[in-house]
Amino acid sequence: MLPLRWLCLAVAFVTGGAHAVTVYQAPLGGLTPTSVAPNAVYTGAAAYDPTVLTAPPIPDPAPPTQFGVQLSNNAGNVSALTISPGGAFLGFSIEMSVVDQVLGLNGSRLQVPFLNLMTLVAERSGSVHIRVGGNTQEDAALVQSLPQNKIMEKQAVNANDPTQTPSLLYTPELLYLLSNISSLIDVKWYLGLPLNDTSNLRLAIAEYGESILGGNLLGLQVGNEPDLYARHGLRQSTYGPNDYFGEFAQVVQAMQADSNVKVNNNLIAPSVATGDWTPEDVWNTGFIDTYEASLSALAVEHYPDDNCAAIYGSAFGQLRDPQTVFPDYLNHTSALSIIAPYVNSTHVASAAGKPFIMFETNSASCGGFPGVSDSFGATLWLADYAMSMAAAGFSSALVHVGGQDVYYNPFTPPPTNQSSYHQWTIGSTFYAVLAIAEALGPISSSSTSNFQVIDLGANGGNEYTPGYAVYEGGTLARAVFINFMTDPSGANDLQVNLQVEEGVPANVQVKYLQSPSVGEHFNITWAGQTLGGQFASDGRLQGAQTIQTVACDTSANTCSITVPAPGLALVSFESSSSASYPTHTFATTATGATSTKVDPSVVATSNGSQGGGSHVGSTSRGKSQTSRGTTGVAPSLVMLAAMVLGAWMLGRTYAWRWP
Repeated sequence: MLPLRWLCLAVAFVTGGAHAVTVYQAPLGGLTPTSVAPNAVYTGAAAYDPTVLTAPPIPDPAPPTQFGVQLSNNAGNVSALTISPGGAFLGFSIEMSVVDQVLGLNGSRLQVPFLNLMTLVAERSGSVHIRVGGNTQEDAALVQSLPQNKIMEKQAVNANDPTQTPSLLYTPELLYLLSNISSLIDVKWYLGLPLNDTSNLRLAIAEYGESILGGNLLGLQVGNEPDLYARHGLRQSTYGPNDYFGEFAQVVQAMQADSNVKVNNNLIAPSVATGDWTPEDVWNTGFIDTYEASLSALAVEHYPDDNCAAIYGSAFGQLRDPQTVFPDYLNHTSALSIIAPYVNSTHVASAAGKPFIMFETNSASCGGFPGVSDSFGATLWLADYAMSMAAAGFSSALVHVGGQDVYYNPFTPPPTNQSSYHQWTIGSTFYAVLAIAEALGPISSSSTSNFQVIDLGANGGNEYTPGYAVYEGGTLARAVFINFMTDPSGANDLQVNLQVEEGVPANVQVKYLQSPSVGEHFNITWAGQTLGGQFASDGRLQGAQTIQTVACDTSANTCSITVPAPGLALVSFESSSSASYPTHTFATTATGATSTKVDPSVVATSNGSQGGGSHVGSTSRGKSQTSRGTTGVAPSLVMLAAMVLGAWMLGRTYAWRWP
């Protein structure tokens, strides 16, 4: 048997000695479900926490399980705000610091699962809107290049920032990455202007974003949660709405004076978190009237709860028990309470002719709650929340995506050192995005109609059984019903008797979003299809799509719709809207388990950087770590090295990780 040091020398020799080789052991015998022994404490990354909570008992008294709903086929007979852009209602907010993990290493190496996931949404909604930003946008600075061709690099942590957010350096390649994604899928982008230093505004993100993304740049966010600046030590303690009003003026003036910025009417503000200010505090400064010509949309950000004490200690409140918190997300009252502070602002925005966007949201700040944010309960909660926002006049909402250290991600790539043998983990809330995309998506690809959504106050306004009607172009298109209760016996399945004022059609089509329990993480299906379990998805739906056709009683003017406990039923009154989707998927054409190399003939916007580095920074607070793999090694030489190592290891199973 060869000594280990000889084997290492042999590997160095066949690879030229110039590149590091990292070998990672694969699990023997294949993957097995994660389980937790009694009293065991999970210490791994939050995104893969196996905590499963117990579904709350059936409410006492239980809501009626049979009830009627009266609809009208004509939106003129109902009162509702019109929302736009319709199908692209639920999008994503991706923390800037994890772009190279989630989207791709550079403009030529894109994450295949991400492309497949966005295709699923775009085919249903017509488009996907994504914001790249968050706390990490505030200290981001563009540089022309970084070592090892990285597109971004984390810098020192601001010691005064309680969130321990590192500053970022990024290159123009990051924007080519976004542009190349848009060349393959109808994805449009929001970017964030850094506002940490108003005496030296950095407008490079606007200059390069505009020139590289062109019409795929939706807008530029000016400041992220400015109402929390003082609390987080980013401004003086007296910083208020009038100060933000003045800083916004500086941005407007700087952009107008910048000859490299051609578009001056695409700013988004004020993005308050309704922490220390309300939106009205900003409106009362005369903000909208003063800056109307510069604004493309008005925006807020909101999380209904927080789990900050679990991360930052008692200074951020008392530690919360996820099992106790869980019922708070399993009722319609949750959605209504979240949107209540913003209902007036939706009317203000409508009067000003501006879209009103929930620019960043998720179940709870500071990463969410284990067993709550990653459960089927969160799926139903997000679906109900989205429909409530649409009914209240929001134009769209962006679901936040962080790194490995959060529970609430709708999708998470595997850790870098596991990407050769693990696939992506699709979070429970991604299923809600699919369902809402179909609920609010256009009936046909050529449709440009606006949408109106009505909260029906179903079942006497019972908080466990909400329902909605969706109108497209003034005509009844769909209805959505949700059952927050868990009862495997079927005794608490709902029977909704639909009646239409002008008469029901001969039949309707129904798709179901369902799971055995609100506590489930992965046993979730949308129209009979699933995205798989932990580390098991390439971004494509698995299984055959199931659409139920329900015959209606036209003489009695009723359609009886079953809603499982728990579950969501999407009822379509237009048969074309329930058709199967001819999903286009992307293949991996470059080495690596989860990346694809873009054909230069297809994507002309790339600057061609091959990005030899495989740096993926840690998403832990204040950390920046590098996991390097083999770079630029001829496959035949690596195979020889693998054979030598394989002989020495006497049959143990290993996997090579490629950048």
